[in-house]
Amino acid sequence: MRLDLSSIIDRPGESVAYSVSVDLSDLVYGTSKPVSEPVLASGTVRNTAGVLVMKGLIKTCIHGTCDRCASDFDRNVEIPIDAVLVSELANEENEDEWVFPLEADTADLDDIIRTIFVLNMDSKLLCKEDCAGLCCRCGKNLNDGPCTCQKELDPRFAALRQLLDK
Repeated sequence: MRLDLSSIIDRPGESVAYSVSVDLSDLVYGTSKPVSEPVLASGTVRNTAGVLVMKGLIKTCIHGTCDRCASDFDRNVEIPIDAVLVSELANEENEDEWVFPLEADTADLDDIIRTIFVLNMDSKLLCKEDCAGLCCRCGKNLNDGPCTCQKELDPRFAALRQLLDK
């Protein structure tokens, strides 16, 4: 969807509201497609002293398999939108990922939302931030509680262990 910004381009202090639903079901992240529902984004684009600032919020639900504990999960996410829209890029080599070009006084909301969503994805899909993962010996999900495995001693301390056993 294209957002027409011609009404605020030359009018500092003016703003345009937007609300869009973007289909990111084709987005592949690692080996999964974490977004099957529409991604909702809403906010405003405000002309602040001649600079078009886009603010808002992206909301959706991520479906995936945790990279630590291998459990399937659904997690609601909210990602803030804070971007700058420019008529032309001054130096494309040093382009800032939060600066987006306008085409004929319109912004491509689908492209902007997709880019912001991908840039804010974690490097690993986790069921929760403090996921404990799996026991490396027995494979128990440590989020469900501790396992009964005994810690393996460092072989360099074997002589000390023998002294404690006596």
